[in-house]
Amino acid sequence: MIPIHYSTEVAAARTSGAAIVALESTIITHGMPFPQNVETARLVEDDVRAAGAVPATIAVLDGKLHVGLELETLEALGQAQNVAKLSRADMAACIATGGTGATTVAATMIAAHLAGIHVFATGGIGGVHRGAEHSFDISADLHELAQTPVTVVGAGAKAILDLPKTFEVLETLGVPVIAYGQDRLPAFWSASSDLPAPLRMDTPEDIARAQQTRSAMGLQGGQLVANPIPQADEIPAEVLHPIITQALQEAEAQGITAKAVTPFLLGRIFELTEGRSLTANIALVRNNARLAAQIAIAMTK
Repeated sequence: MIPIHYSTEVAAARTSGAAIVALESTIITHGMPFPQNVETARLVEDDVRAAGAVPATIAVLDGKLHVGLELETLEALGQAQNVAKLSRADMAACIATGGTGATTVAATMIAAHLAGIHVFATGGIGGVHRGAEHSFDISADLHELAQTPVTVVGAGAKAILDLPKTFEVLETLGVPVIAYGQDRLPAFWSASSDLPAPLRMDTPEDIARAQQTRSAMGLQGGQLVANPIPQADEIPAEVLHPIITQALQEAEAQGITAKAVTPFLLGRIFELTEGRSLTANIALVRNNARLAAQIAIAMTK
């Protein structure tokens, strides 16, 4: 196994048996500009602490896998240039060649599992892109959920994706999708969608037991907890739909493809919503961190 560099806080939590929540680092390097990226990352970490758990932001720095970042390291990452965006396909190569990279959902799950962390909070997972029947553009996050035993707490899948196809693939892969406290799946910036939830659970304890039962049964993979954004912070789906459609049409007209699609769409949606999408994004990430901490605490019991 490769060596892992633990922050002082995470190392102490491992020794004491405290609950730990993994956090990704692409929100720092690819999600928003400095200093807002670092401020948001610190807010999310503080939300985990306030809920009684320990945050472990994950990144690869100069070829070393870091689980938990010291404050000065977090700030340096927030200002770093040309940081790779790591997934399963390139994470090992980045470590082997001494590179620096931020972890996506898939890469964060891999690192969390290596570090013995069972719960991970993110904004929303990747999934099946619209038009994937032609482009075959499907996020590695889905297959990671099918094979790596980590509970992922997010506000569903990103709303720019083909949500019905995304959840259909998760069902095919045998990934439990659990809506928290409601019967319909959330849609990232929107608290609800027209998609019925395959599973519903109302307590962190039930979610923790579900993952532990999967492990006891020898079932591979994790589970996705679809946690709705608080209604006070959401952008209703009927408001977002025409905005997303416009952004998609602009991306197609400009020939934007592959990894460039998501950053372009999120940028245009930010502009078209006059910043409301970013405000909602921060709110939902913090909400997910709080729930993830409760689940992690329940798992330690």
